[in-house]
Amino acid sequence: MDLFSHSWAALRAAVAGLPDEDFARPSGCAGWLVRDLVCHLVIDAQDVLITLATPADAEPTRDAVTYWEVAATPPTGDDPLDALIVRLAAAYQEMPLLKFHLDDVGSAAGRAAGLADPGLRVGTRGQVLTAGDYLAAYVLEWTLHHLDLVTHLPDVAGPPAEGLARSREMLEAIAGTAFPRALSDEDALLVGTGRRAPTGAERAALGDLAARLPLFLG
Repeated sequence: MDLFSHSWAALRAAVAGLPDEDFARPSGCAGWLVRDLVCHLVIDAQDVLITLATPADAEPTRDAVTYWEVAATPPTGDDPLDALIVRLAAAYQEMPLLKFHLDDVGSAAGRAAGLADPGLRVGTRGQVLTAGDYLAAYVLEWTLHHLDLVTHLPDVAGPPAEGLARSREMLEAIAGTAFPRALSDEDALLVGTGRRAPTGAERAALGDLAARLPLFLG
């Protein structure tokens, strides 16, 4: 849970430091500008608040790894929520307001996570998890989106090393195998989730695993 807070605080701090013009740059999410990605983070923060306030009595059906579902194809942007996020982001005429909303809702989500009982069972997406597992799953979410944020912003600090390492471990668990150590944690995440194509050397290092990648997480 500390890693959730650390990863989330680092991502929010990176957004808070962006000049207005950077919000119009492309992000690492195909078809999304930085402002679209930040608007998605506001929705993510709302989801965290909603889930932590939705206790469940049933036994857990998922954990931090099985929370993620692997799709056969990348998102197209046609999903109604994805399309809505782009329209919502476009409605922000002033980027300081978007920053404020992320800080406001994001700070509340961070506080709620810090107060949550890790053993509390919560419901989300028709599944039941412990709060600890749910927040652990979001370390991967925050880390991937932090990488998306800085894709075309080389001067902005990337995600914390601890979040990268833990996210790699989760992606390897989802894949059912370890990635070669020749790939850094960042490269393993970018290649493994289809955020960029592997180089020839990386493909050779991946071996048979290359044919099973990328993993589109949802």
